[in-house]
Amino acid sequence: MNKNWFISLLSMFAIALSANANAAVVSRIDVSGNQRMDDESIRILSEVKVGDNINSETVNDVAKKLQSSGYFSSVNASLSGNILKIKVDESPIVNMVTVEGNDEIDTDDLKKEIKTKERSSYDKSVIGGDVQRILTLYQRKGFFGTKINPKKIDLDNNRVNVVYEIKEGHPTYIENIDFENNKKFRSRTLRGELLSREHAWWRFMTQFDVYDEDRIQYDQQLLNQFYMRNGFLDFRITDVKGNFTESREYYSVKYTLDEGEQYRIGDISIINPFDDVPDKELKKALTISKKDIYNIDEIDATINAIRGKVADHGYAFISVEPITEKHDDTRTVDIKFEIKKTNRIYINSINLLGNVRTFDNVIEHHLPMREGDPFSLQTIETGRQNLMHTRYFKDVQMVPTRLADANMMNLDVKVEEQPTGELSGGLGWSTINGFMVDAGITENNFMGRGQIVQIKGSIAQYQRQALFSFTEPFLFNRELSGGVDVSYTQYKYSSLGGYGYDRDSFMVAGRLGWRLTDHWTQTMRLSATFDQNYDLQLGGWHKSNLYTLGTNLRYYNLNTNFQQNTHTGIVGNIGAAYTGFGGTNTFMRYSADITGLLKFFDDRWQLKSSWEFGYLQSLDSDDYIPRVYRYFLGGESLRGFDVAGVGSRFGSYSLGGLWRTNGSTQLNFPIFIPDEYQIKGFVFADYGILGKPPMKNLSTTTQNVHIDEDWRTSVGIGIYWNTTMGPMNFSWGWPLKVNKYDDERRFLLSFATQF
Repeated sequence: MNKNWFISLLSMFAIALSANANAAVVSRIDVSGNQRMDDESIRILSEVKVGDNINSETVNDVAKKLQSSGYFSSVNASLSGNILKIKVDESPIVNMVTVEGNDEIDTDDLKKEIKTKERSSYDKSVIGGDVQRILTLYQRKGFFGTKINPKKIDLDNNRVNVVYEIKEGHPTYIENIDFENNKKFRSRTLRGELLSREHAWWRFMTQFDVYDEDRIQYDQQLLNQFYMRNGFLDFRITDVKGNFTESREYYSVKYTLDEGEQYRIGDISIINPFDDVPDKELKKALTISKKDIYNIDEIDATINAIRGKVADHGYAFISVEPITEKHDDTRTVDIKFEIKKTNRIYINSINLLGNVRTFDNVIEHHLPMREGDPFSLQTIETGRQNLMHTRYFKDVQMVPTRLADANMMNLDVKVEEQPTGELSGGLGWSTINGFMVDAGITENNFMGRGQIVQIKGSIAQYQRQALFSFTEPFLFNRELSGGVDVSYTQYKYSSLGGYGYDRDSFMVAGRLGWRLTDHWTQTMRLSATFDQNYDLQLGGWHKSNLYTLGTNLRYYNLNTNFQQNTHTGIVGNIGAAYTGFGGTNTFMRYSADITGLLKFFDDRWQLKSSWEFGYLQSLDSDDYIPRVYRYFLGGESLRGFDVAGVGSRFGSYSLGGLWRTNGSTQLNFPIFIPDEYQIKGFVFADYGILGKPPMKNLSTTTQNVHIDEDWRTSVGIGIYWNTTMGPMNFSWGWPLKVNKYDDERRFLLSFATQF
């Protein structure tokens, strides 16, 4: 026992002697091999100072710390007596990071995933992480065969360029989308609710048939919303599997569902804390009724309607909370809408995020709220709609955040900018202008200031046009818009339909506009037009100089679904213009139009009804207005008839009229083609009447002269296609009320490039 104790003591003493033999008090730290980093910085990174007592284990720790700093490709540390020697090889400095071979994903989006930055140290482990993140991004887009080869290009002065060479390969399409345990709805119905689509050759213009994990996640939300709109409160997606097919060329997606039971609405009540808000008014705001199928969208609509009714009585700061009680035995849900008073809340700060190009003041001009204003969800939604209507942004999010212990709210306005410049060109044909070639460039947010600059030119069989336009929407940094338009137009209508005239027109105009209310604006316009007109009725060319001052009142109130491009609301104009000031003609022109729109059935359907009116009043002593400035009716304004195909006529061409009123009711609806192609069908009913022309130089007894003020009507069907070059309308119209001398045209194709 004593012998073993003695041996252990000797062993411990020997270990201590050995440790002391390898230990030393550092008297100096020598650094070598470094070119960019100074000696003292390396000593600091080693975390060893002169006077420290170190041993071999400490020396190993020094090497590990320096190696993990990322500044060095290799580190060697050793102890020579009392001197710590550190030898390093510095990692190269990254001079430039580039991406090559990417077509499907934007370079800026890829660089967000790359942690290797310019002027940082070259680190293989960081580059490996970059490659994995880029691969993940491509896999989410469905490009599972993507290969990435990071290359290091050596430069002088220990610098390198890093190039990520990408070979994207082919996208992995979705071959089929299946559902399991769906007893209430057919698989075809459920597929129609998803954003993802099964692969088909005709989907080449979209990417919705490419497997995308993020889109699959979004599809699950869409499925859940669909079932909640149809009363299935207990609906769950128990499993989602995406697997390669046997050929490994396609993906197969399978959803396993637990639909649960369908519920209907039971008793409905409203808890109203306001004595001066009648319960009858609140009940009228209900968009749901007892025994209706439970629909989460209708619940939200009822909440908004109740809030609106209460706000009409001056209570803007309220919340409406739906309290539900589910009865499994009767498959019903009782709903109580509890109205709660809330303290008045004010906006503390408005933070603009995401606008790299667009100036802050441009965004602020479109926001109806300011810091210090009362907080209102309705006002915030109006601001979001205003910003989306500018078309400067792909998406706008308004994110309010309540400040702790204060009746204040911060509002983050998050915008995702999109290209606002358009370089367009195209070939087309229409029944109005014949064959045409057009080209143009438009910048809707010039220099990020919200200014609009447009240069456009078109050559058509019957019309040629060149246009320059500039608009400053916030003149002098106020709610005042100003603009200049210069155009030259050449009309060759003497051989087209019933017009019977040619016209060369040069026009220069200035505009000034301002906002009267949230929905009303007014514009003043001063223009000078220099024309040369050839009228078959009068014969020969005639010069006309028109100097016009006009004003227009515009009403605009639309709620828009930007994905479906459908609207609900009203747009209208009232205008008056005086032409004279010493020109060749003197007359007044009065105009009015109104369009009402209603979107429904998930905003995919739209009912549109429009009416317009125009009236010319001659102020010349001979009470005459040349035919080229009169009103005509037909073509797009009255489908089923040729352009200028109705009204008073002399021989084969129209005499026009001093007034006109016409309108249309049209129902736009989706057809079997997916929404992403922006192709819709429509049915319409048009009507109109064209007033009489001036009777100067006209004899109603002449055989070829027909004078009338009769109504015309027509009905028809058509297809609307919003192509990348502009909207195209194909319509077939059938006149119902027609005179024997009218020119009819069953088919009408109109093609207009969007600028």
